[in-house]
Amino acid sequence: MEKKQMSREGYENLKAQLNELITVQRADVAQKLKEARSYGDLSENAEYDEAKNEQALLEAKIAELQYTLDNAEVVDDESISLDVIGMGSVMTIRKVGSDRTETLKIVGTNEANFLENKISDESPIGKAAMKKQVGEIFIVEAPSGEIRYEVLEISK
Repeated sequence: MEKKQMSREGYENLKAQLNELITVQRADVAQKLKEARSYGDLSENAEYDEAKNEQALLEAKIAELQYTLDNAEVVDDESISLDVIGMGSVMTIRKVGSDRTETLKIVGTNEANFLENKISDESPIGKAAMKKQVGEIFIVEAPSGEIRYEVLEISK
């Protein structure tokens, strides 16, 4: 399996989430199971069934986060290029024919948050912008047709 690139910040956030799930939420679910078992007959015990379902979902989330972390390639700030757009780059772009600029950060899929101007390297704009330099134009395929963007600046 190919390693997925991720920023140091994103990696640390996922590690913290995993730790919270393992240390706090696992204990909470175990307590719910213990309480539900104390209600008697498990065959007709809705609280027990619900706690078992919650436990299964929690364990699946733990496994998913662990897999993501195990297969992550962390891109540290000092390795982010100012010459070409890549993972961790902050790019200022302008839609060709418009005066409005946007500043977006390229992050891993798990970190993407459009409200914080963080877009995934797998998003249409992120994918099209990769390896571009200042002054280059890249094309994004959108439902309304092709949109052309010019790279104005690359920073960290």
